[in-house]
Amino acid sequence: MSPRLDASHTRTATSTPPSEHLDPIAQDSETFTETFAAQEDALGVPDDVLAGLPEIPPYDEVGPVDARALSKTLFERLESLEEGTHEYSYVRNTLVELNLALVKFAASRFRSRSEPMEDIIQVGTIGLIKAIDRFELSRGVEFPTFAMPTIIGEIKRFFRDTSWSVRVPRRLQELRLDLAKAGDELAQQLDRAPTVAELAERLGLSHDEVVEGMAASNAYTASSLDAQPEEDDSEGALADRIGYEDHGIEGIEYVESLKPLIAELPHRDRKILSLRFVANMTQSEIGDELGISQMHVSRLLSRTLGRLRKGLTVEE
Repeated sequence: MSPRLDASHTRTATSTPPSEHLDPIAQDSETFTETFAAQEDALGVPDDVLAGLPEIPPYDEVGPVDARALSKTLFERLESLEEGTHEYSYVRNTLVELNLALVKFAASRFRSRSEPMEDIIQVGTIGLIKAIDRFELSRGVEFPTFAMPTIIGEIKRFFRDTSWSVRVPRRLQELRLDLAKAGDELAQQLDRAPTVAELAERLGLSHDEVVEGMAASNAYTASSLDAQPEEDDSEGALADRIGYEDHGIEGIEYVESLKPLIAELPHRDRKILSLRFVANMTQSEIGDELGISQMHVSRLLSRTLGRLRKGLTVEE
């Protein structure tokens, strides 16, 4: 243990490390630091509370061994103080800042997640506070050993409750984890992706339950329609690949139904239909093309359309 931690505490300690000692990650605890410092300045922690306590150096300068020894001393003092008093809050807050390194270590395991590291550290700090409130020296367990499962559990609970794109029942959230674990194990054993039947047999579930769990896993993450594609993806953003409503599809059914009816028409009637609706010629132009009057073209066209309309009505 360093000599500073062996020395008796003869001055009012500060739980606020100087700003120049804070590393980038330590800045995540700035809210806690400012709160604790404000408590000290406003309340004025009595000297008798600090009597016998070792000097508390800037927290980023305390090594793991020294932090463990100092935490033990503070926990002993915490047990002798009444909960809710200013003295109790000061010692408890000092323990929080002294052990923030545990939170940063636990949070580093989740750097690959999409959530900001600041949020993960904040949630992990809540787990640290819970661990401090539950810890008892009489158990004979080192505080880091006791606190780490609580901190990690709080972070995992945060991801479990907030990372789903669509809210699903807790049962399906847990089923997704079981399916993922069983799927990895079976894939290693079989050297291929397991089937639904194999997953159901491994987990002792029905086929429908496995399918339901696999469908629920699709709600875990969602991609933005405007998300940029990967470097090797030449298809563009997802929004550019989504189909659009083609109103021409609505007429396909009628076109297919008309084909056999048109095939039964006389050659001249088919010719008039083609010139009118394919070549977009006027009735006068059609008359000139066929050597008949415009009035005759109009009568032939009306008769043909009526025949086709009747044929479609009979088909329906």
